[in-house]
Amino acid sequence: MLPFPASSVETRASWAVASVALLILAMSFGAAWITAVALKDIAAEVGGSRSVPALASALAWLGSGVGGILMSRLADRVGTRWTVISGSTMIGLGLTISTFGPPWPLWIGHGLFIGLIGLGGINAPLYIYVSRWFDRRRGSALALISSGTYLAGALWPPIFEQAIAAFGWRQAMLWYAAAEIIIVVPLAAIYFRAPPEVIHPLVLSADGSGKARVLGWPPNAVFAMMCGAGVLCCMPMAMPQSHLVAFCSDLGISRSAGALMLSVLLGTAFLSRQIWGVISDRIGGLSTVLIGSGWQAASMTALLLTQNEAGLFMVAAAFGLGFSGIIPAYVLTVRELFPASEASWRIPTLLLFSGGGMAAGGWIAGLLYDHLGYYAPAFAVGIGANLLNLLIISVLVGRKRQWRSGRRLA
Repeated sequence: MLPFPASSVETRASWAVASVALLILAMSFGAAWITAVALKDIAAEVGGSRSVPALASALAWLGSGVGGILMSRLADRVGTRWTVISGSTMIGLGLTISTFGPPWPLWIGHGLFIGLIGLGGINAPLYIYVSRWFDRRRGSALALISSGTYLAGALWPPIFEQAIAAFGWRQAMLWYAAAEIIIVVPLAAIYFRAPPEVIHPLVLSADGSGKARVLGWPPNAVFAMMCGAGVLCCMPMAMPQSHLVAFCSDLGISRSAGALMLSVLLGTAFLSRQIWGVISDRIGGLSTVLIGSGWQAASMTALLLTQNEAGLFMVAAAFGLGFSGIIPAYVLTVRELFPASEASWRIPTLLLFSGGGMAAGGWIAGLLYDHLGYYAPAFAVGIGANLLNLLIISVLVGRKRQWRSGRRLA
């Protein structure tokens, strides 16, 4: 078990803040799931090209990563409360712009407004903000708030499916835009005050050389490996989430069953993520990433080989169980290995790369489908990326164990 600090900043208020952050993320990320559920409906307006709505979702992920770096710096200056309030408003505006139709209004609404200045002002700033309310159970808290994406995915797809079938995807976007702003803005205004963690200035290494080391290596080399691993694990992570409903439809499974399957995947991810949080508090972030990534690779392989409805429900649940702990474990690893004073740029940078992987995975799956007419090649590419991720993380875990052994012997 990892050692806890002698004194703690954690209080009941810490968990209240984390719970509100979870609700806000669940509402904010709900905006992106409308496009996933309506993928075939939107594609039908552009000659059946699924890469067009898939690119919109990809741009939202990529925009949130880029925006997270910019908005996290801004949040340090003006407070997370204000970036969350403005981000919520921009998500509503982005959904409204997206209703003007594919391709360009959809791409601009998702990439610029929902992603860059919407989720960018909410997602990464909240990871940093909540991490500063915790020191003993930081892994559990990060797992809780990062579940917002999957709580959104578990809750909203069946509702969106019914709304889209009855009123169309445009009306569903407009209604959700209003609901998201009405809920998020007052919560952020009431709960998000200054966090209790004191950020200390960076201390030089003990040997006096002034050259900081992480696991005995240059810090940025370790961080670059983590960012590369983040891209490679999030590519396969995005493929089922973005294309499961359409994939089921291709197999003759109804869209309502496909939306329910997506809810099972993400609901399982939400529930299991809390368990992964407790595990990461005990074994550390890197080891948690390694276990989750291996599980994800096995689940992707099962998805590639399964064609019937009952089997896909089982695979969806298994996929949700496996991948759900990976992203918060990456963030926890940053807080474990690097100084707190660097969190405001390292965490959003890592989330940029993971968001880039999510963007690439969803878009590549749509692109390969458009060219080849089925999803198996895309899933195979995802499995290959996952195996490369496992290789990088295995090197880091091995180096961490070697470094700890060397320090004990010294």
